[in-house]
Amino acid sequence: MITRVDTSARMSKIVIHNATAYLCGQVGSGDDVGAQTQDCLARIDALLAKAGSSCDRILQAVIWLADIKDYDAMNAVWDHWVPKGSAPARACGEARLAGDDLLVEIIITAAID
Repeated sequence: MITRVDTSARMSKIVIHNATAYLCGQVGSGDDVGAQTQDCLARIDALLAKAGSSCDRILQAVIWLADIKDYDAMNAVWDHWVPKGSAPARACGEARLAGDDLLVEIIITAAID
């Protein structure tokens, strides 16, 4: 069974299948990559809770940065957020994001409790 949560014509914010939650890409607001990452992770926390999961159940994260020079600043926030011993499989790269003001986008796959 597939469950879609907060679905529009274009996408679902969460898709659940076989006790796995797939979150749509999340972006955040703020003036720099640190603030945007913090906001993005707060949005991820809310979606994970809605799906019945949490940040210690993340299986995989895909992170896109508008400028790879922001890698260390993004990681400073990320490293503080990920629970010790629960680091997911992760990829991080540079990509042109949907808006000029966007600096980071994170896509999450997580196990459901």
